[in-house]
Amino acid sequence: MDLSRKWLTEFVDVSVGDKEYCDAMTLSGSKVEGVTVEGQEIKNVVVGKVLSMERHPNSDHMWICQVDVGGETVQIVTGAQNVSVGDLVPVAKDDSWLPGDVHITAGKLRGEVSNGMLCSYKELGMTDHDWPHSVVDGIFILQSDPDLAAKNPQPGDDIPTLLGLNDHIVEFEITPNRPDCLSVIGLARETAATFDKPLSLHTPEVKGTDGTSIAELLDVEIEDPELCPRYTARMVRNVKIAPSPLWMRERLRASGVRPINNIVDITNYVMLEYGQPMHAFDFSCVDGGKIVVRTAREGEVIQTLDGNDRKLTTSMLCICDEHKPVGVAGVMGGANSEIVGDTAMVVFESANFNGVSIRRTATALGMRTDASARYEKGLDPMNTYKGVQRACELVELLGCGEVIDGVIDVIAADQNPRTVKLEPEKINGLLGTDISEEEMRAMLKRLDFTLDGDTIIVPSWRSDVEHYSDIAEEVARLHGYDKIPVTLMKGETTQGGYTEKQKAERKLGTLCRGFGFSEIITYSFISPSYYDKIRLPADSPKRKSVTILNPLGEDTSVMRTTALPSMLETLARNFSYRNKSAKLYELATVYTPVEGQDLADEEQMLSLGAYGDGMDFFTFKGAVEAILAAMNVKNVTFEARSDIGAFHPGRCAEVKANGVMLGVFGQLHPLTAQNYGMDCDVFAAQLQFADMMAQRAPEARYEPLPRFPSVTRDIAVVCDAAVTVAQLEECIFKGAKGLLKEVELFDIYTGAPIPAGKKSVAFNLVLRADDRSLTAAEADEDVKSVLALLESELGAVLR
Repeated sequence: MDLSRKWLTEFVDVSVGDKEYCDAMTLSGSKVEGVTVEGQEIKNVVVGKVLSMERHPNSDHMWICQVDVGGETVQIVTGAQNVSVGDLVPVAKDDSWLPGDVHITAGKLRGEVSNGMLCSYKELGMTDHDWPHSVVDGIFILQSDPDLAAKNPQPGDDIPTLLGLNDHIVEFEITPNRPDCLSVIGLARETAATFDKPLSLHTPEVKGTDGTSIAELLDVEIEDPELCPRYTARMVRNVKIAPSPLWMRERLRASGVRPINNIVDITNYVMLEYGQPMHAFDFSCVDGGKIVVRTAREGEVIQTLDGNDRKLTTSMLCICDEHKPVGVAGVMGGANSEIVGDTAMVVFESANFNGVSIRRTATALGMRTDASARYEKGLDPMNTYKGVQRACELVELLGCGEVIDGVIDVIAADQNPRTVKLEPEKINGLLGTDISEEEMRAMLKRLDFTLDGDTIIVPSWRSDVEHYSDIAEEVARLHGYDKIPVTLMKGETTQGGYTEKQKAERKLGTLCRGFGFSEIITYSFISPSYYDKIRLPADSPKRKSVTILNPLGEDTSVMRTTALPSMLETLARNFSYRNKSAKLYELATVYTPVEGQDLADEEQMLSLGAYGDGMDFFTFKGAVEAILAAMNVKNVTFEARSDIGAFHPGRCAEVKANGVMLGVFGQLHPLTAQNYGMDCDVFAAQLQFADMMAQRAPEARYEPLPRFPSVTRDIAVVCDAAVTVAQLEECIFKGAKGLLKEVELFDIYTGAPIPAGKKSVAFNLVLRADDRSLTAAEADEDVKSVLALLESELGAVLR
């Protein structure tokens, strides 16, 4: 939004420099992008009066002019044919600058000295829309424009000042939640609040005529009130199409809008001033004297004002007469109702439309306009009446028509204001401030909020204010963000921090990275063919996936029920890039369908994968053990599995903690690795994060170092080859009588003299009492108990 500071002074008097103004507005929440000064490229260009003219001796079309530029007379050679003695013209003197970085210096033209240049308005960076009374080609004759003539220009006067090219334009970045600031009045309101200055608003007054009422000529029907909450209309007869006055053209130009004619300019002026888009159309083009606001019918086509034919769909809202569309609502009018030179009667439309509908229509038609850009953000329905009144007031002010009595105003919008409770303690707690209630009330009044006790009545144009936190934001920005101390938020309800789950996630990530695994993030949607690549059985429940309704393609059509394919795809990509080794992890989400429900259960899995660099089954198992131990998961055991298709039948195990299954790990089956194009040993693990969390022991507590010495005993037992070391260790701890602290495997032996089908397994046992020194007899008693249980439960006998 470009704001003219000249225009701004009509509503609020802020006599500060551009930098101070922009800094204050930015700090109060209205972000300034930059400031430009009109005419700043024009330097040393003044009004000149042509005193005499004579033919150039060496040219049949050039003139040698003597020009009074205020206090001195200079000679200038020109080829223009529309200049006469006595004319007032813009003169670029020696060492002057024009738009486009054009430098004018004294020189000679065909042997005659020329101390500057006479300028056209194009050379001053302006168009015939800015100066409709002047000659398009040729020198700009200043007295030919009645508005300039009224200023009584004199030789030597500064041209930018005379032409009104001395306005300061402030460019604001308006966020989508503040459509009210897409207007001069909206920004004036923010300015007044920021600088604590009075806001001077004008209530439009329309005299009208004493004759015909609008109700006798026009009828308005809204078929879908949800798409058009309010439609306000007035009519003007005996229209006189002409250029707008200079003051209006200057304000439109400063705001980036091209002046066209008085009627069209009035609609643009009101849109800029009030933020309410307006449309004017020729009443003679409205068949049946009726306006119908409806969605387009199948196959309807309209030619818009830009001359293009637009095919409409049944979702697009249109302004129609009894037979045809005359405009695309909130976007652009139709060429069949355009204001032209012989237009005699005009309908001014000031309406409110559904923002989502306008955005979709503008996007579908590929025509985003100033009006649609405002409507799509959601405008204030209560602004339509003021907008149409202001337009008719300007018609009477400019003398370009007679306003017909009466207003058609169809309202379906809720006119009850929104209210929010004033809660100073909660606001201070949220902001970390100590602002008094009186100060808060004063700030809200500056923003035109009304207070009734503890109830805040929100203005209709502030649709973004719905909650006490929105009120807190208003207080904060007027108090000054730079004045809010750096402190923790106050109040129990505002204390933040990581949850236990979040802490565990971060700790797990730190541990995995510490063990050399790099984090990956993969898509949660995969191809159904991935289940075949990991050799998942056809009847496996994990093949029942949630199907995406609008997939990007077959490769991303289902939500994964296991994270293994995603991990293997990433490992395979690294292998194909000839990376010699890779160790990866992901805290991945999997989605398990729930029968009878639309949504799936979402579970997190710790997915690990590795290959290369001396990685083998036991190294990978050690990494899994170390991660679980560091996460404080106790009593972890492993049980061999040979029935999981993705893994090697002899190098795969379930991971359990306290008897609860956490997941599986192992080496990939050679056929699985082959499916991914990998001809090396690949290892993977899939562990349930929620189950890991549930099996975590309480946080470790400090215990002093042992005061008494330990006693060690080595035992070697002979058992069946099928008995696992884990079973033996579990039995050893179970058989001890409370003195056993550590068990460490140090040997497994098969062969003579151990019988066939048997193996010898040797352990080192560490025994210690916390309150005394152990005797040899006490240690031997524990060892006897262990050996007895090993023999009775596992058939393991002392070697």
